[in-house]
Amino acid sequence: MLELLQNSPLLAGGYVFFAGLCVGSFLNVVIHRLPLMLERRWQEEAAELRGEPLPEAPRLNLMMPRSRCPHCGHQITALENIPVVSWLLLRGRCSACKAPISPRYPAVELATALLSLLVYGVFGPGFALLAALGLTWALVALTLIDFDTQLLPDDITLPLLWAGLLLNISGTFVPLQSAVIGAMAGYLSLWSVYWLFKLVTGREGMGYGDFKLMAALGAWLGWQMLPVILLLSSVVGSLIGLGYLAVRRQSAPFAFGPYIAIAGLVALLWGQPLLRWYLGV
Repeated sequence: MLELLQNSPLLAGGYVFFAGLCVGSFLNVVIHRLPLMLERRWQEEAAELRGEPLPEAPRLNLMMPRSRCPHCGHQITALENIPVVSWLLLRGRCSACKAPISPRYPAVELATALLSLLVYGVFGPGFALLAALGLTWALVALTLIDFDTQLLPDDITLPLLWAGLLLNISGTFVPLQSAVIGAMAGYLSLWSVYWLFKLVTGREGMGYGDFKLMAALGAWLGWQMLPVILLLSSVVGSLIGLGYLAVRRQSAPFAFGPYIAIAGLVALLWGQPLLRWYLGV
């Protein structure tokens, strides 16, 4: 089977695209439920510290309960859960109550599939492809969770950090020494900015999740990629922030994690050419 995929790029690309669609469907669940699971966990910990009985709530994890229409409670069947296709066949509406289904769901599925295909085009078949796909999928989830909630969950960022160090023991992307220094430098780079901003203004400019995400990217891609990631994320974040000010004419807190994640994905795919351009060599 592996030999067939290696000898047939079109077939392999089809498999990667299909896998991306399926993973994108699962990421929709992660993006929606993980913040709810974290909030419930915090409420339980707070109640335990106060000596209060734990709040009663129905079971909630990434597998249970089955997905339902938020309007009427209709349980989504397997045929109604085919990535992109089901949304198109249902014309974007619940089969029971005809309430609209957000187009964001198929958009996430399709975007994940296209990004997966792009990663395959850069890395080709092999172990590095599987690792790069895992990083890409995690960055998609983190981007949208941060957009929605301004949270970058430790449940994703910390395993991502350790996975990067583990993969680079054998130099999958960079030598282990570069990965370890990248993890430390990635964390400290934003940690330093955070404390400098807080000392000057008395306010917090970003969250600790941003530090951990930068550390994870440093562990995957090495310390050499950190300047590229910082530059790209700052430019994109500034442009979007200025656009928001122009439209709304008022400042508002916005998540920086998505721009770090986008910059990290760009560095994963085209980091070396960008680094050479950035350094002028």
